[in-house]
Amino acid sequence: MRKAAVFSIFIGLFTLIVSCDEKRVYDEYKPIQGGWERDSTLVFNLGELDSLQNYNLFINVRNNKDYNYRNLFLITEMRFPQGKVVTDTLEYEMAAPNGSWLGTGFGDVKESKLWYKENVSFTEPGEYKIAIKQAMRKNDQVEGIKNLEGITHIGFRIEENLQ
Repeated sequence: MRKAAVFSIFIGLFTLIVSCDEKRVYDEYKPIQGGWERDSTLVFNLGELDSLQNYNLFINVRNNKDYNYRNLFLITEMRFPQGKVVTDTLEYEMAAPNGSWLGTGFGDVKESKLWYKENVSFTEPGEYKIAIKQAMRKNDQVEGIKNLEGITHIGFRIEENLQ
């Protein structure tokens, strides 16, 4: 009886949290197991989006204590339906100068919601894609880190810009 009550409360809270997320249009995570390989690209298929709506775009990163760096460099590609590709090299701070993680969460895993683009409209009809790969390298080295440890998930999120 007690387990059923706890389960019911959990389901109720989960439903409440998900239903309160009115701005969310797209939200997907991809797991990274055994480290994020230098040549591994994560692709998010966004589908067709409302061309009359403006959106805010975010990259979500989950990391654990095995992540040994203060920042994170990413290379992103926004792939348009008609073939155009916009590439960005991004840097995000993951830890404060004192070493404490900037993300939220309890325990070993922290989640960071990182701004990617603001007030974007998708005017081309068709399916958009976002490709993300890590671009970390050690100081004074040309080659990137072959296997980046400590990143457990990469997510992509689109929210309606309600302003």
